[in-house]
Amino acid sequence: MINTGDITEYIPQRPPIVMISRLMEAGEKNIRTELDIAADNVFVEDGLFMAPGLVENIAQTAAARIGYLAKKHNVPVPLGFIGAIQNLHVIELPAAGTTVESEIVIEHEVFNATVIKGTVKQNGKLMAECDMKIFVSQNK
Repeated sequence: MINTGDITEYIPQRPPIVMISRLMEAGEKNIRTELDIAADNVFVEDGLFMAPGLVENIAQTAAARIGYLAKKHNVPVPLGFIGAIQNLHVIELPAAGTTVESEIVIEHEVFNATVIKGTVKQNGKLMAECDMKIFVSQNK
């Protein structure tokens, strides 16, 4: 585990929109995070973590990779923006009070655009997956 402290040092989001709890593993081409889904999470409805929360979780996992690499290279953490979401499959909605593990794998990187494959699992079971295109602002 890489980070059990303040995850916001790697991402631009702030409560109540922080959708990752811990940074578990970070590499040049992948990252894994965990999210403890609180009952009062803004994306919990009727006790379930809804699809927009799963997508935001994947996006923030990608952002945490960018932030982790920026911190590692001692440069400011840049902002990222979702450019497109494709092939979104939500298999099951996780319940509040549980933990999910998310992973992104880099498919392509060209200039400031990154295409990722993101998955969210719970106890090894696939809950959701998608492809996402992310644009990263260039630090000046």
